Amino acid sequence: MKRNCQLEATCLVDQDLIKQIAFHEAGHATAIYLYNKQKQLPPVFFQITIKAVDRLIDSVLNTSQQHHQHVSGAIEGGHLIQSLPVTFINNADYFSVSEQAAHRTAFEADMINLMVGPLAEAKHVAMRDNEHFNAQLVNIHALHNYGGSSDLAKIDDYLDAFIGLKSQYEKKLAELFDIAFNFISSPVYWKAIERLADYIYNHRETTISCEEAIAVLDKSINEESTNGQRWN
Repeated sequence: MKRNCQLEATCLVDQDLIKQIAFHEAGHATAIYLYNKQKQLPPVFFQITIKAVDRLIDSVLNTSQQHHQHVSGAIEGGHLIQSLPVTFINNADYFSVSEQAAHRTAFEADMINLMVGPLAEAKHVAMRDNEHFNAQLVNIHALHNYGGSSDLAKIDDYLDAFIGLKSQYEKKLAELFDIAFNFISSPVYWKAIERLADYIYNHRETTISCEEAIAVLDKSINEESTNGQRWN
């Protein structure tokens, strides 16, 4: 899960863009841990990387070189489906009915977790700018505007293997998008995303381990549960 573009970090205003990356990756990580847990899926390893890479580029007048910094974010790992022979997922010769159902749940969870990243970034931007945020204003195709192009490309790959028939793509895509949108609409899950995004933003020069991210998320969930909020 890699955000599809890198951002220049050369002035103060670009700190807002770095925060967007933090929300994007926090969305992915929160869904990987909490949505999978909600669906009683097996735990999966992931880690979060936010990298600032210095480089020299020529100035506009080609008279000097300027020092620029690129910032990129990614989730390493995090997929339930690795080398599953997905073209056989509905083939009773390979899987029992219960195994087929389990594989479908895992398959759909991976796609939902991919959507939650750019959705979290979109919701953060809307809240920051005091704009309305709903599924009509921010639909599946709008996720391209929030670093989601590579996530959507991966989802297309999943759908090719999972469904095969292009005519059924939009229906399944809409179904999964609704689930992803409902996930970030949960106050408990959104608070967890916010807290992990803050942690990522404040530790962006390092790789954040699976254990670190889970500790932040568990603490958020436990605190919200103490306050009487339900999370599943």
